[in-house]
Amino acid sequence: MKPNVGLNDKQRAGVVALLMRTLADQYVLYTKTRNYHWNVTGPHFNALHKFFESQYGLIDGRIDEIAEFIRFFGEKAPASLNGFLALTRLDEPKWDDPDAPKMIANLLADHEALISSLREDVDKAAGKYKAADVADFLTGLLEDHLKMAWMLRSMLT
Repeated sequence: MKPNVGLNDKQRAGVVALLMRTLADQYVLYTKTRNYHWNVTGPHFNALHKFFESQYGLIDGRIDEIAEFIRFFGEKAPASLNGFLALTRLDEPKWDDPDAPKMIANLLADHEALISSLREDVDKAAGKYKAADVADFLTGLLEDHLKMAWMLRSMLT
C-alpha cells in the first residue's frame, strides 16, 4: 500500500532517491571510519582509536534513521555493499594502508564532500520536492558532518 504522506508520487520518489544516496554515503563513510579505527597505528593510537570509534558510532545511529525514513515513504532501503557502492557519492579507493595523518585527511575530505552534497539535498528536499521534514532531517545530518569535519580539521593544523 502506497503511503499517503502529503507528497505526490514524483515528490515521494525524489526524496526517497535523496535518502537512498545519503544512506549509501553514510554507510561508505561508516565503513571507512571503522576500518581506520581497526587499523590506525602510531604514537597517537589510543586517542585516534577512541576518536574514530566515537565518529563511527554517531554515523551508525544515523544510518538506521535514514533507512527507517526510506521505509516511512514506502520503499525498501538499499542493504547491500554493491548497492551502496553504486549509489554513493564518495570515492572508495582500494586500501592503501594510510598512516594516521592520511586517515584523518581522507575522512575530512569525505565529510566535506558530504557537507556539499547535503547542502544541495536540503535545497532539493525543501524546494523541488516540498518535503520540509526531509529537509529538516538532512539539515541535522549536515550539522553532524560539520562538527565531525571541524574535529578532524583541528587535528591537522
